[in-house]
Amino acid sequence: MKIIKISLYKVPPRWLFLKIDTDEGISGWGEPVVEGRAETVKAAVNELTDYLIGRNPNDIEDIWQTLYRGGFYRGGPILMSAISGIEQALWDIKGKYFNIPVYQMLGGKARQKIKVYSWVGGDRPVDVVAAALGKQKEGFLAVKMNASEEMNYIDSFSKVEAVVERVASIREAVGKDFGIGVDFHGRIHKTMAKVIVKELEPYRPMFIEEPVLPENNEALREIAWHTTCPIATGERMYTRWGFKQLLQDGYVDIIQPDLSHTGGILEGKKIAAMAEAYDVAIAPHCPLGPMTLASSLHLDATTPNFIIQEQSLGIHYNEGMDILDYMKNPELFDYENGYVNIPDKPGLGVEIDEEKVKQAAETGHNWKNPIWRNEDGSIAEW
Repeated sequence: MKIIKISLYKVPPRWLFLKIDTDEGISGWGEPVVEGRAETVKAAVNELTDYLIGRNPNDIEDIWQTLYRGGFYRGGPILMSAISGIEQALWDIKGKYFNIPVYQMLGGKARQKIKVYSWVGGDRPVDVVAAALGKQKEGFLAVKMNASEEMNYIDSFSKVEAVVERVASIREAVGKDFGIGVDFHGRIHKTMAKVIVKELEPYRPMFIEEPVLPENNEALREIAWHTTCPIATGERMYTRWGFKQLLQDGYVDIIQPDLSHTGGILEGKKIAAMAEAYDVAIAPHCPLGPMTLASSLHLDATTPNFIIQEQSLGIHYNEGMDILDYMKNPELFDYENGYVNIPDKPGLGVEIDEEKVKQAAETGHNWKNPIWRNEDGSIAEW
């Protein structure tokens, strides 16, 4: 079996889909994208195509090593996202070739179903209590929300109180056992993060996510001194080497690699195994489309230290098109009582409506995240 063709489709709301065709008629799908940099990743995939045509797609490890180490410069969001989407598609092909789901090739099930959470509140968190109650009524056992809007290095305590009030209101409404993830989104700098995590502690968040930007992970040590809330990070970190120092330092409780950014499914499996050795849980990041979610679920199924899975159905980014809209089998992601079943069809298990993808690609997208500014006009983190 040989790879004969690579096709790319930039589709709304902000995704890039990849299809790999083989000479035996077996095709695989993946998602190589950086949100807001889809064209750049598309160019990176096209540059890597010369390494793929004519290769046996079953040689996933060697292809990954070639793509990663074949160039003098390596790592980073663009290259690793290009490699991630390619690698997902290769697993999809391999599973279809052997007629088994991907998780069976990763060691088999470590659990029978997968816990998921849902987003509430949008970019600028509003109506979070009603939204959280709605998700609870739908059967979800946990939600995640953005903590705040813009916040400067040193900012008013009113902004701190607004964060605490939102979380406190949700906790009062949903009860003590419902999970509340609070995503700082890297918007909050170390000084303010120390204040906020201390104030949030009485409301027992499920986790505090990205309390600082990943380039400032050394600050997690000081932040951890101010709270017993679980600290999560990792969506903007790439490969096992990117997670090495974080795990060695020992101040994180949950890592969140994104399988469309960090290097793909097998790289995610290796990162998860490293985390297990440090008694750290894994909760893969996934505000993206169906192949990224399916890839995550196969990893989750086989990973002992997995704890909960993000998924993007109804997320505020998905304007116009949502995760199920490109699928012929949307029942794959049926959520029941806060859980989803492990995909059991060959490969990733996603049946893509290729005609719909091609039509959507004619429209495409030019999604960019907003540029936020502080009151004085300086750039703020989004």
